[in-house]
Amino acid sequence: MPRDSSWRSRKTASRKSRDDQSQKLIIDNHQPIANDREWCVKILDVFDLAIPEVKVIRFARFPDNRGYFSEQYRFSDFETGEALPFMRGVRFVQANESFSRAGTIRGLHFQWNPYMGKLVRTIRGHMIDVVLDVRKGSPTYGRIIAHDMPVQGDEDYAEWIWVPPGFAHGNTFPADTVIEYFCSGEYSPGNEAGISPIAGDIDWSLCSPELADQFQTIAHTTTLMTDKDRNGLTVEQWTADNRSQVFLYDDHR
Repeated sequence: MPRDSSWRSRKTASRKSRDDQSQKLIIDNHQPIANDREWCVKILDVFDLAIPEVKVIRFARFPDNRGYFSEQYRFSDFETGEALPFMRGVRFVQANESFSRAGTIRGLHFQWNPYMGKLVRTIRGHMIDVVLDVRKGSPTYGRIIAHDMPVQGDEDYAEWIWVPPGFAHGNTFPADTVIEYFCSGEYSPGNEAGISPIAGDIDWSLCSPELADQFQTIAHTTTLMTDKDRNGLTVEQWTADNRSQVFLYDDHR
């Protein structure tokens, strides 16, 4: 039996009602995100470490009963922001994430052709980040510094550490940890080198004694370090290497 026009009208009205409800749901679901973005970007502090070219950028998290939101990077802030003049002209072309088990040592790595600066943060866990000056002619050449970067998840801020070209970079992890880092150069095999984390001629005098002791204790006892890193160069060997001329203090200051 053919369906009458009243059936078609009811079907059309039902479909319209469902569409209206779906559209309302979409709007309702997006509304909190729009509200959050009105107040999400905020750089709290920027400060130098003991080697002033190495910077820490502290930015806000915004918690509520759902958890938290943060915007950790925005190109315009880094390119034109008054708080970050040292980031102008830096273009990030690669982003990496790594997971490290407690007791892992990574580093101390550096690259040229292209040069690679790194903007590094802890996502969860506990990272102790270390930075060694390999710029020939620098007053802090061969010296290392460390910055403690634990994340519990309930803090109202988080941090980046900026490691510009001219520095060897590494880290250790007292707990299982996930980190993220943006790179200003793409990885280039054959244009990299590393200083061994256990090299005896690294100068730790600028480093917090507590962090230095924690790093060195892990480095000398862990099995969670690659042979490549463990058998890296000493500072003296790098100094004598012709490739060390790629990092001159006057070019990276």
